[in-house]
Amino acid sequence: MEPILKGRNLVKRYGKVTALDHCDFDLMPGEILAVIGDNGAGKSTLIKAVSGAVAPDEGEIWLEGRKVDFHSPIDAREAGIETVYQTLAMSPALSITDNMFMGREIRRKGPLGSVFRMLDRPAMETFARDKLNELGLMTIQNINQAVETLSGGQRQGVAVARAAAFGSKVIILDEPTAALGVKESRRVLELIQDVKSRGIPIILISHNMPHVFEVADRIHVHRLGKRLCVIDPKDYTMSDAVAFMTGAKEPPEQDRAA
Repeated sequence: MEPILKGRNLVKRYGKVTALDHCDFDLMPGEILAVIGDNGAGKSTLIKAVSGAVAPDEGEIWLEGRKVDFHSPIDAREAGIETVYQTLAMSPALSITDNMFMGREIRRKGPLGSVFRMLDRPAMETFARDKLNELGLMTIQNINQAVETLSGGQRQGVAVARAAAFGSKVIILDEPTAALGVKESRRVLELIQDVKSRGIPIILISHNMPHVFEVADRIHVHRLGKRLCVIDPKDYTMSDAVAFMTGAKEPPEQDRAA
């Protein structure tokens, strides 16, 4: 099976520091791929490269068998790759609807939209409500309430719903449960499974090993700027994964990255 998103020989240097050292990456269709690595291993740079936030100095990125050249996150977004950053990138004072459509507002038809730039609020509200409903997020009663009035889990839910609504090909989630309690984390993990069940592959960056082992189909272990190995969570323990990640243990030959 051909990966839906792949990176080959990716290199990114910041002065004398090599953040990516001839790194490879593969995301298969319909899977949840967890990316784990110690602090400073280069996993954030890898994710920024495949999401358009940084341009690699060398190497190639392929999406659906076509070579792509992202110059910004907007390029990646237009190609169908949505990223939910740890900071969520939301405007707290704006409503749920406004946050869902930030940068993608629907204009009214005819001159009211094209000339006077008026928004089609009913269409946006209906769409936002439908997307939240699809992911079982209608504990949020009022689609026009400000995001700052939501709990941490609800905000994360809105961010994931926004990504699922517009990320037609790939969704990248950066530490989605980092600031959440047990109950809210559980809901976000269920959301991730819901998105996967709709056929959208997900890249999950997380330090939370129990969460990684619960939802991931495969785990990409990143070390010293490159992919060390890709493991199946059913074949290894969390201790094994941490040992590979920190260099305490070397992975078996069959799982090592080429």
